[in-house]
Amino acid sequence: MRQTSGVRGDLRLRPVRLAGWWFDLLLLAAVVALTVALASGHLFGLDRAVADWSDENRPAAARWVAMTLNLLGQGTPLTLLAAGLGVLLAWRLRSVRPLLPPVAGFVLTFFTIGPLKVWTARPAPSASVKEPFLSPEQTLPLFQHDLPVRFAQSYPSGHVANAIVWYGVLALLLAPLVRTLGRTVPPRLVTVVRVVPPAVVFCTTVYLGWHWLTDSVAGLLLGLLLDRLLHRVPWNSLPLPARLHGWARPAEHLD
Repeated sequence: MRQTSGVRGDLRLRPVRLAGWWFDLLLLAAVVALTVALASGHLFGLDRAVADWSDENRPAAARWVAMTLNLLGQGTPLTLLAAGLGVLLAWRLRSVRPLLPPVAGFVLTFFTIGPLKVWTARPAPSASVKEPFLSPEQTLPLFQHDLPVRFAQSYPSGHVANAIVWYGVLALLLAPLVRTLGRTVPPRLVTVVRVVPPAVVFCTTVYLGWHWLTDSVAGLLLGLLLDRLLHRVPWNSLPLPARLHGWARPAEHLD
């Protein structure tokens, strides 16, 4: 069947900050370099020092606060929230295009973060104090495929990567949704939505000992890369099936 977008739009990729593909390549190179360094046994001292400091400076009250704040990075609720906003905006604008960013975000995260976790097979810092009760030295290396998968999925941090991707999607949908209510979203608020929750998740994940510092750094790098890819897409110009008719119309301010 012939495909059409309903509008002959501009299919060129959208600009992002920092402009150019050089920064995307830099992020990818940094993830590769960090993985190679860890696979070679480097940076373990840094990871251990940060984890030990966190263990020694985690009173009960601070732990509960950190656990509560860390909920900002739960992938499933964020996915459902983004999907819900996409459905609401699609209904208000009579266009399926607001559904495209949440779907793309799910596909990107599903086929990158999870497989990388399984492939690198690294235990979390807490693996020495609960199942599988490894020695502290055994919790650091990558590629421990002899362990059950559920005990070796620490690298990269899915909490951090998911937070960056999904809050980026939420920010993308927020402006057009608010405009349907006759209001506008201040650019600073969009920046806060995109920056503050991932930063909180990064800090709390490391502080709670749920991930090594380098796990969260890798999640940060990977999340930024995926976020940039999503924001390059010209959502209003993508070709859609002709049978959607008017529902393929552009969604105002989505790009």
